[in-house]
Formats: sequence, C-alpha cells, structure tokens
Amino acid sequence: MPISPTVIFNHSLLQLRGMLQKIEAGGSDVLAARLHEDMLPFASHVRATANFALRGCCPLAGLDTVSFDGGEPSFAGLARQVDDTMDHIAAIPPERFDGSAERLCRDRAGFADIALPGDEYLNLYILPNFYFHFSMVYAIARSQGAAIGKQDFDGYHLYAPGFSFERPTP
Repeated sequence: MPISPTVIFNHSLLQLRGMLQKIEAGGSDVLAARLHEDMLPFASHVRATANFALRGCCPLAGLDTVSFDGGEPSFAGLARQVDDTMDHIAAIPPERFDGSAERLCRDRAGFADIALPGDEYLNLYILPNFYFHFSMVYAIARSQGAAIGKQDFDGYHLYAPGFSFERPTP
C-alpha cells in the first residue's frame, strides 16, 4: 500500500520544524545565508520546502493550491508557515487522494507550464523539488555552523555526540 503524500510531507516538515528550533536556539545567523551568490537564501528554501508540500498535496487531492508564505522571514515566521502547512495537509481527508495517480496536475516549473498525471507529478516533479529545497536548508545551516546532523534531517539516524565518519572515535 503506498504511503499517503500527507504522511511523507508531514514527516519531513516535522524534521524541518525541529531543525529550525535547533538552528535558532544555537544562535546561527542563517536567514540570509546562501550556498552561492546566485542561489536562494536559507529563508527562501524553508518557504519553498513548505510550498512544495502544498503544491503537491493540494492538486493530488483535487483542491486549489494554497500557500502560507508571507510575512517577515524570521524564525518565528518560518516556523508558523511550516506549522500552518502541516496543519493544512494533515486536515485533507484521505479519500481526497483516491484516484490521484491518474489525476492531471498542473503547475509552473520555472518558466515552463507542466501538466502531469498525479503519480508522475508527485514522484518526478514535486518530491525532487521538495527534497532539493529541504536539503538546501540543511546544507546552508551546516555551512554556517549550525549544530544539526543527519538525524535532524531524516529523524531515523542516531550517532553519538561528536561522531564523525572522517575522524576516528576516541
């Protein structure tokens, strides 16, 4: 049985929410940080991650796409957007996804208009973009010294404090 899109997105959005808390508590100044000058800043990647969850779930459920994007790009504002996104997609009744594999979903990918059957839309467009932006959040935060690790990203890995694949364990 396939996993519901709401379960997939809410799992990772919950991890994102936890990372935001740890990054803010650690005092990392990452909101405007970028990996490269022509790439989006941290705050925009957080927003895009949340928006791709909605851009996936809403059309697959046959609903108009909503966005909770807006306001000042502060940790509080980003956390609120992630929370609102999780609440919204968790409230979509599971039966709304019946037949979603064949449902034609439309979106704009950069400057291209796309229309794909639901299974292709989710697996070949939405999920890669969702995880791209989610990964950029992680990468930018780590590049700025945030104390987060793989366990914060996926919620499954567990390593001892100070563990590194690059250094032998004392």
